[in-house]
Amino acid sequence: MGISRLPISVFVFFLLSAHHLSLGDPITCSGIVPMKHRSQMLSISDFGAVGDGTTLNTNAFNAAIDRIRNASSSEGTLLYVPRGVYLTQSFNLTSHMTLYLADGAVIKALQDTEKWPLIDPLPSYGRGRERPGSRYISFIHGDGLTDVVITGKNGTIDGAGEPWWNMWRHGTLKFTRPGLIEFKNSSDILISHVVLQNSPFWTLHPVYCSGVVVHHVTILAPTDSPNTDGIDPDSSSNVCIEDSYISTGDDLVAVKSGWDEYGIAYNRPSRDITIRRITGSSPFAGIAIGSETSGGIQNVTVENITLYNSGIGVHIKTNIGRGGSIQGITVSGIHLEKVRTGIKISGNTGDHPDDKFNTSALPVVQGITIKNVWGIKVERAGMVQGLKDAPFTNLCFSNVTFTGTKGSPIWKCSDVVGAAEKVNPTACPELTSTSQQGGYCGNQA
Repeated sequence: MGISRLPISVFVFFLLSAHHLSLGDPITCSGIVPMKHRSQMLSISDFGAVGDGTTLNTNAFNAAIDRIRNASSSEGTLLYVPRGVYLTQSFNLTSHMTLYLADGAVIKALQDTEKWPLIDPLPSYGRGRERPGSRYISFIHGDGLTDVVITGKNGTIDGAGEPWWNMWRHGTLKFTRPGLIEFKNSSDILISHVVLQNSPFWTLHPVYCSGVVVHHVTILAPTDSPNTDGIDPDSSSNVCIEDSYISTGDDLVAVKSGWDEYGIAYNRPSRDITIRRITGSSPFAGIAIGSETSGGIQNVTVENITLYNSGIGVHIKTNIGRGGSIQGITVSGIHLEKVRTGIKISGNTGDHPDDKFNTSALPVVQGITIKNVWGIKVERAGMVQGLKDAPFTNLCFSNVTFTGTKGSPIWKCSDVVGAAEKVNPTACPELTSTSQQGGYCGNQA
């Protein structure tokens, strides 16, 4: 199934945005991990790599990265991948390196699922996300690294995910599928000006990381490809995601922090995350928080997002047994077209790793602000459903307008406390007018 075309209104939004940005430099958080100058450069061709789409180049990538690992340069080394299709098995990066993909360069995964290496499950998940036990290593992997850049002139990293998708569809997976790129326990990571496509599972997964910048990337997967999330910051801090186009088979950006009792025990939150100027489409959510939220998710800013042909615009999701807190979430400047549900905040979403989760571990959801949201052809305005024994509190909806395809889209709410101001169609009675004393929106700066 191909990638959806952009509707004309999205092109108009791009034009308006370009005009606005031409008036001055856009606000950016990308400076937290600046682009690094490398004092040395190697070409993958120098290690015998052949970009003909059939030669296996795993040894060349491993040899080149070993050379960088053993180099004494404090400024690091750039590994240049020229035009061509470079078939390879999975490989590990090293610190102080730049992987640079030239225009027309493609690093493509070998479709050999039987020989794919296994690694331990993440401690905050307790097992593979899909299957008990180990998990397949990501196509490009980094563990315990610092100062790593993946960039270029819009070259492509292709996970060739269809065999993995088919195993999921047929129920023949032995272990959890590999992601396209995963950084674990790493810092100062920058990914820009590349195309990431056809991931077997989650596309870009920084987990237990700090200082991660992703900007000017394109992430693609067919709309029917299972669990091909775009970018999933997971128990990570100081993350900046900007100026990117994502169209996949699952959530475009999903902030996570561990799964039930394992995430509670690991206790590492995702915090201080900015998601800005993202455009795309998804059969699921454009921007998601959760549902794996057991380590807590705090201080997330989402702004200037354009979504079309999608399931849900913004989805904050958790469940009984998750524990953790979701707080300090600000969402603003959201444009939606042809979306089933505009906003969803739910306390009964997501599965469990096993039957050992604590049913008394209830999530705390509070301090959520959603403002300046506009949507057309929206089937349902919003669903905001907390938990009876842990209502969601201090919710603010301000300047939110949805028009429907068949009459006025409706809101549905339960077990929530919050306020609504300039919301059309009128929000649920549980979201009181800010004119009433104690309205949360009235307390916002």
